[in-house]
Amino acid sequence: MPAIRNKIPKRFKWPAAMGALTLFQLISFAQVVLAPGGFDPTLALIFIGYIILEWLYCLTARLAAPQSSQEVEVIAFLLSGIGLAVCGSIDTSYALKQLIAIIAGAAAYLLLSALLKNLSAAVFLRIPAAVAALGVLAFNLVAARTVNGALNWLKIGSFSVQPSEFVKVAFIFVGAVTIDKLQSTKSLAKYAVFSIACVGLLFLMRDFGTALIFFFTFVLIAFMRSGDMRSIILICTGALLGAMLVVYFKPYVAERFSTYRHIWENMDTGGFQQTRVLIYSASGGLLGLGIGEGKLRQVYAASTDLVFGMICEEWGLLLGLLVAASYAVLAVYCIKASRTAASSYYSIACVAAAGMLLFQTALNIFGITDLLPLTGVTLPFISRGGSSVIGSWALIAFIKSAGFRFKAAAQPERADIPISKNARAGRDAV
Repeated sequence: MPAIRNKIPKRFKWPAAMGALTLFQLISFAQVVLAPGGFDPTLALIFIGYIILEWLYCLTARLAAPQSSQEVEVIAFLLSGIGLAVCGSIDTSYALKQLIAIIAGAAAYLLLSALLKNLSAAVFLRIPAAVAALGVLAFNLVAARTVNGALNWLKIGSFSVQPSEFVKVAFIFVGAVTIDKLQSTKSLAKYAVFSIACVGLLFLMRDFGTALIFFFTFVLIAFMRSGDMRSIILICTGALLGAMLVVYFKPYVAERFSTYRHIWENMDTGGFQQTRVLIYSASGGLLGLGIGEGKLRQVYAASTDLVFGMICEEWGLLLGLLVAASYAVLAVYCIKASRTAASSYYSIACVAAAGMLLFQTALNIFGITDLLPLTGVTLPFISRGGSSVIGSWALIAFIKSAGFRFKAAAQPERADIPISKNARAGRDAV
């Protein structure tokens, strides 16, 4: 194990970070509450409750684990708070539902974090998790309803749930445990079969954005374990050939991306959303037009798929850059934490989760600006929607797990299983 793994990162000054975050949120929330349309006391209580929730979590976490730091949670609270403000600027009921989703997501994060501290339990649960993930996706094909051409929403009472957001968690959980447990070509083959099944079911559901996210995460995990670039090239080549066959036999797949790089020729049809995002975002300037003054909020999916454009228009480009920088900081933390993780499982899980979140962010931001095809994926932590928020919070448990240095000390990497030169290179390269 490299000597760097014994180093302890500098202590994160969370009181200063939380103080700055609270000040920023008070200003942002006040703008929403005092926006034209009248003072809404319910909305004010929602925002105050959110700030109290943040401080209660940080104080409790500090008392329960004085050695730990809260960098990851502060970033998640920042992004979730921005999403809460966006929802509140549209409708108070949206803000309430978003707050409930954030609380549920934080609970999922805590539960998964507790589970990840016990590697034996994680190994035991990998097969049930894989079966459950495939079962949920298969059930979607039968019971889900079609939304925007994708068969990916389940109606449970008065709630709509997107199961693929939760399957993302199982995808990383199963992959990291399986590959770390066996550390061989056989383990990669097993995970490849599971990955192909997940991606195939997502294609049948026409949820191409999530399918791309799963494939990218599989490639990332495979490289982390093997460090063999030739194998990754073969995997990507095979995936490209498979995609070409799908397009040939299923022409509707190509139709979903027919307006890519041609949005201005299709301003009122397939390129309607992207052109409005570009036009209205540019009109916001550095400081924005003001809460409720934007036109993008009138476009379909403004608070979900197009939320980054709405932020740039009403809050300004500066806040948009802050959002993008927050994801970049999360990536930097992941790189540093994965190098000091006490187990290769934590390294793989940390990088895979961060990679999944960053790739989804890139698909969202670059998709709505026509730099990439529009896939309809959400912006992690910010987009309105309970499934997306809960799934995003659960994923950061894997990122946080790389900091389990003291708990994991009793569960070192097993010396009885040799680690290949390529595998060590793949792990240490990240």
